[in-house]
Amino acid sequence: MHIRTKYILLRFISIGMLYWTLVQPQTAMAQARQDTAGHSQKEEDFYQIMTLPIREDVALEVGGMTFLPNDQLAVCTRHGEVWIISNPYMKNGLPPSYRLFAQGLHEALGLNYIKGDLYCTQRSELTRLRDLDGDGVADEYKTIYSWPLSGNYHEYAYGPVLDRDSNMIVNLNLGWIGYGESLSKWHGWMLKITMDGKMKPFATGLRSPAGFGLNDQGDIFYAENQGDWVGSGSITHVEEGDFMGNPAGLIWAGEPGSTVKLRKKDIPDSGEPKYEVAKRVPGLKTPSVWFPHTILGVSTSGILNYGSMGKMGPFEGQLFVGDQGQSKIMRVYLEKVKGVYQGMVFPFREGFNSGILRMNWGSDGSMFVGMTSRGWSSTGPALYGLQRLVWNGKTPFEMRTVQARPDGFEIEFTQPVDEKTARDISSWKISSFTYMYHHEYGSPVINQGGCPIRAIAVSADHMKIRLVVDSMKLGYLHEIRAEGLRSAEQFTLLHNYGYYTLNRFPDGAKMAITAENRVQSSVPEHHHMMDMEKKAPVSRHPNKQPADWTKGPDRVITIGTKPGLKFDQETITVKAGDRVKLTFHNNDDMLHNFVIAMPGTADKVGEAALKLGLNGEKQYFVPVMKEVLYHTILLHPKESDTIYFTAPEKPGSFVFICTYPGHYLVMRGIFIVTAR
Repeated sequence: MHIRTKYILLRFISIGMLYWTLVQPQTAMAQARQDTAGHSQKEEDFYQIMTLPIREDVALEVGGMTFLPNDQLAVCTRHGEVWIISNPYMKNGLPPSYRLFAQGLHEALGLNYIKGDLYCTQRSELTRLRDLDGDGVADEYKTIYSWPLSGNYHEYAYGPVLDRDSNMIVNLNLGWIGYGESLSKWHGWMLKITMDGKMKPFATGLRSPAGFGLNDQGDIFYAENQGDWVGSGSITHVEEGDFMGNPAGLIWAGEPGSTVKLRKKDIPDSGEPKYEVAKRVPGLKTPSVWFPHTILGVSTSGILNYGSMGKMGPFEGQLFVGDQGQSKIMRVYLEKVKGVYQGMVFPFREGFNSGILRMNWGSDGSMFVGMTSRGWSSTGPALYGLQRLVWNGKTPFEMRTVQARPDGFEIEFTQPVDEKTARDISSWKISSFTYMYHHEYGSPVINQGGCPIRAIAVSADHMKIRLVVDSMKLGYLHEIRAEGLRSAEQFTLLHNYGYYTLNRFPDGAKMAITAENRVQSSVPEHHHMMDMEKKAPVSRHPNKQPADWTKGPDRVITIGTKPGLKFDQETITVKAGDRVKLTFHNNDDMLHNFVIAMPGTADKVGEAALKLGLNGEKQYFVPVMKEVLYHTILLHPKESDTIYFTAPEKPGSFVFICTYPGHYLVMRGIFIVTAR
């Protein structure tokens, strides 16, 4: 959320001494408040989201996008169609037009225009599409390479992305049977396929690798989603023979052509941080950049390199990464230290219409964003969509880059900083944390700790700040917050926080701490961490039957889930004062809870859950507020929880919701209390 400054308009009262005793001090205080708050910025002040109209008869659930040489946009969909969209820029105020190019494909989730042809990845194969007779419709569907399927709904396939050697890269998703499993050959792998159809298994350990792409150096990065063996979303540099962490794909590691040497038995299930396990397991790759779950996405998707095609502000050479669940885009700055990638992820732009899956650069430097929410839903209101992100040329005040130093961080900004707020220790807060590496679905935040700042130095041009920081940890995420920092023109940062994943300390000289740059005072570390260590009270999670219920409950209720972020019941009815035993079964493939709240408060409670940040999972993503009546714990797939409570004495239409971030928008029902 951004700071919204409220200005107080003072009326001048020209009554001699009363003016000096009342108005002048208030004016001074108002000025002080203004100086402290600064001028706020909003994402829409710099980046405009434009919606492309879609024909009513076209369900444009975008699975892949690519531009053709004539500035037409080709889009494949989850319904197995390929549409060619003319005038996607809506020039001269005219709407885009749609032409069906191909159909009958099996859930197409990737599309690329390569050397004059369209290549589409559908569930079971990589397909080349050609229009041989020039009528604008594909009449040749040629299989370039195919792979087996078990029939499991979760066996998605993505790509192709072209590597630096002109090989086509395809990623295969794991199946889901209550946990990720490779039910058919090469699922959980990244494959490289030549133009003539020869395949090489390149790397494995992938779980749900929906997004991948190349950076400026031509290195491959893939985006992973939280799940079993995956504590949180991330992007990771992939090299030949790498094992990315989920052991399911290792079942095929002994097959001819495999580049991976590890076997399932080599992977410990200890719950230690992944970085620590990787020290003992050669070949296990740790993320280049972690994305804190629910804070910067819940379902990491497409990766788009900011190269010469783009015009999106002063962030050239960085990566934009979409999120399907929270309908937003993050920005990633990468650096390579001692041969290993690491870096910082920042928020960039939220508020898209649906779940982001694909992004492409248009010829004018704008970003086309393709979306779908089917199956998992998203914070965006639409089932699917196509939008365009346009930069207006104005530069926001942002942290442009963050680089590790042997003794801390150096931050570069897009505009000169105000030296007073830059040197003020209260402007800053740095902490570290990580996740568990285990077979469980996701992970709570673990090993949280403060990182005290010992010295602050501002460059002569005021474009950089050097921080000397204690207690930095390899393999950990480092949250860097600069809420008090202002630009030279007294603007607040558009995004005042980000997360740096530290994989290597760079060599180089440490900064000398002097009387000029030494931090004079700091909040004690234990005070910094007090809030982070708090756990939610469980008084609203009554998981034991009260002793005075000698005759048991009056009502026994069982509720579960069904696909599409839904409970399997839309209403539950009880009588006022009923003693209720309620069991919630999470039969879905993601995390859920069950929360009963006061009438009309579903949005308020859900929005409060979104703001819990790093402490969210510890609190089961249930905010502590009077509107919450009762709740279960946060349940992993296939888990259950039972609560016992007495229904309200006053009849009414209460609500039940899942408060896992973003789910509350669609996963809700009515808890009706009737008079006795």
